[in-house]
Amino acid sequence: MKLHEYQSKALFARHGVPIPKGQVASTATEARAIAQELGGRVVVKSQVLVGGRGKAGGIKLAKSPEEAEALAGQILSMTIKGLPVRKVLVDEAADIRKEIYLGITNDRSTRRPVIICSSEGGVEIEEVARTNPDAIVREYVDPLIGLRDYNVRNIALAINLDREHWKAFSAIAMGLYQTYVDTDATLAEINPLVINGDGRMVALDGKIDLDDNALFRHGDLAEMRDLDEESPPETEARKYGLSYVKLDGEIGCLVNGAGLAMGTMDIVKHFGGEPANFLDIGGGAGADKVTAALRIIVAEPRLKAILINIFGGITRCDEVARGVIQAMKEVGITVPMVVRLVGTNEEEGRRLLADAQMITATSLADAAQKAVAAAK
Repeated sequence: MKLHEYQSKALFARHGVPIPKGQVASTATEARAIAQELGGRVVVKSQVLVGGRGKAGGIKLAKSPEEAEALAGQILSMTIKGLPVRKVLVDEAADIRKEIYLGITNDRSTRRPVIICSSEGGVEIEEVARTNPDAIVREYVDPLIGLRDYNVRNIALAINLDREHWKAFSAIAMGLYQTYVDTDATLAEINPLVINGDGRMVALDGKIDLDDNALFRHGDLAEMRDLDEESPPETEARKYGLSYVKLDGEIGCLVNGAGLAMGTMDIVKHFGGEPANFLDIGGGAGADKVTAALRIIVAEPRLKAILINIFGGITRCDEVARGVIQAMKEVGITVPMVVRLVGTNEEEGRRLLADAQMITATSLADAAQKAVAAAK
């Protein structure tokens, strides 16, 4: 789950990271009032969860409240990379003298947090990595002891930061790391972290990506979710506790278990088909969950067949079979369905499906071949 810039910066500020004065506006009139309060010269920034806002015209400098109102009106009427702009952040303008990139993310290969820093801030870190990889510094953090002063000094030295800024840089790095830990983030990023005309360091922009699996610990953060970023099927899937990702194929997949779902998609492709989705109903799924999953799958307009692959451990095969039959009655499924049930109560499940005139399979290979043939 991604947070907007204004949400990320508010969390940074709670942990002592200095941010510009600013407020969020939903209308041009609100933007003008905020600009007046901030002294007139402000930056109006679209709040959408995509990169490249500036290049798309979603970030503008205003020299007066009247100009801020006009620019906010323009930006609020925009759609950037398919997402409507519903809010703008009106921040005081900064006198930028130097820009730094500072971010923290998970390094799965070392199983540690890694701090990534570059003296070339203000642009996407991927672009810096492509054009000047030597400008990127990495410092790994032992999760058992956390970020220490020597870690920050290593970074400051590596980016040739003037010593007069080390104290402020250390406080910001510590605050960013604490934000990352306290929110169970997978990414906490300041880009750019600037040194302004009076020598102060300020986080001009911020980004936080949260681990969805940890949101049960953060009800306040879960409420910040922007549904514009999600497709309606993803929103519906989350409501029922389903793991769903839309793909570009024509064979819908309903599976219990993430690994089994990946294997199912692989074998569909192996036999010449294209999966329409990743959908994991999880363990212990009852008929209501299966019905909800199928309702999501059949909403895909390119759908030509459905492959259901269930390994019945915690999940009972007869329950899944009842869910499939119930869904056919409620949803009105018109495409062919191939069902493979193995495990707990599989005989009962197969009997129920046979009575309902469904296509069944005993092996995954058999099921995939039948689904691909049905789609064609």
